[in-house]
Amino acid sequence: MMLSEQLAELSERSKKTEEVVAAAREKNREKLVSERARLKSSIADRNAKAQERAAGAKGKAQARWSDMRTSVEQRFTSINDAADERRLAKGVKKARRHAERAEHVAADAVSLAMYVLDQAEYSIVDAASARADADDLALKGLKG
Repeated sequence: MMLSEQLAELSERSKKTEEVVAAAREKNREKLVSERARLKSSIADRNAKAQERAAGAKGKAQARWSDMRTSVEQRFTSINDAADERRLAKGVKKARRHAERAEHVAADAVSLAMYVLDQAEYSIVDAASARADADDLALKGLKG
């Protein structure tokens, strides 16, 4: 997928996230349950596609990205599995503790997303600068 296509998809995903946040504010349980199921499926699909890309990847940089994605995936799987177990707990105190923990996890996930978005933006600027440098050198007729 081209970078411009990825950025357009990111923009659409951001809008969808705003809808999910609105459903959370409204405490629209039906919408939230539906979104949880949709996201679980989307995450599984993206992970499968990432694993396909990783299998065909060549080079150290791609291997490191694959390792990092696997590490993050395992961490979120662990968090989500624990949340699923806590969701089954009975009692007001347990439900409130689960809600508080889930809110902290959500805040941490958003913070991580913002950090990764900053890194992506940096990488975009770096890639554009590198391309401009390469184009300038090509115009000057330098080979190397």
